Amino acid sequence: MKAYSMDLRERALADSDAGMGSGLVAEKYGVSSSWVRRLKQRRRETGRIAPFSQRHGPLPRLKGHEDKLMALVRRQPDATVKELSRRLSIKVSRPTVQKMLQRLRLTYKKRH
Repeated sequence: MKAYSMDLRERALADSDAGMGSGLVAEKYGVSSSWVRRLKQRRRETGRIAPFSQRHGPLPRLKGHEDKLMALVRRQPDATVKELSRRLSIKVSRPTVQKMLQRLRLTYKKRH
């Protein structure tokens, strides 16, 4: 979901500062009253009203180990994901290794 614009934030706070209640401001702009309350609280506590930067999930656990994984696959192309996860220098789950293999567009053995 995309963050609300600065213009909307400023207008909502201006109406709120003019004495309009959070529920009425929310109804006027089509947002939730809890969003209006949190926006007011954030301005009061930090002085900022800009949206937080958007994160799109955690960084991959194998970030920085791509070369080692590629070397393992080149050395033994018929290794299963389970075998590859055991051979890596860090402890990771099989799905983590499988996702990284897919990101690197490497094929791997699916069955024993």
